[in-house]
Amino acid sequence: MEIEVRDSFVSVIQLAITPVILLSGVGALMLTLTNRMGRVVDRTRSLAGMMQQAEVPDRAHLDTQLKILWRRAKLVRLAVTFAGLSMLFSCVLVMIIFIDAIRGKFGIELVITFAASVICLILALTAFLRDIWMSLWALRLEVEKAHETGVERLVPKPLD
Repeated sequence: MEIEVRDSFVSVIQLAITPVILLSGVGALMLTLTNRMGRVVDRTRSLAGMMQQAEVPDRAHLDTQLKILWRRAKLVRLAVTFAGLSMLFSCVLVMIIFIDAIRGKFGIELVITFAASVICLILALTAFLRDIWMSLWALRLEVEKAHETGVERLVPKPLD
């Protein structure tokens, strides 16, 4: 009887490993997301300071960049929220696995909780990818602005 209990406990532990692996993977994603959020916040503060001192022609460009950063911040916040929910569902899943093992039967709540965790992870990754695309769009605008400014400097001004 003791060997049977030990074997069933080992099986339960093995079953609980999947959500724990998911948890550690999403934790690494969470580190990336929080770093991105910090960069967005720092860049926003920097641009807001520049905007206060900018000349009128540059204000429109800085305003566009600030709007992009605000949208990015909301996307990263959404990604962090969904990643956090995915981690929460993974933790709940581990608890359900042990509770169901004690009860002696596994139910549909395992599937639902696991699916909720994976769906939240998919949503977090979607928001993360949108943020990456948006940051590249903002970078393209910066490059275009630099080219415009550079071209103006190279073209000699007409003499009156």
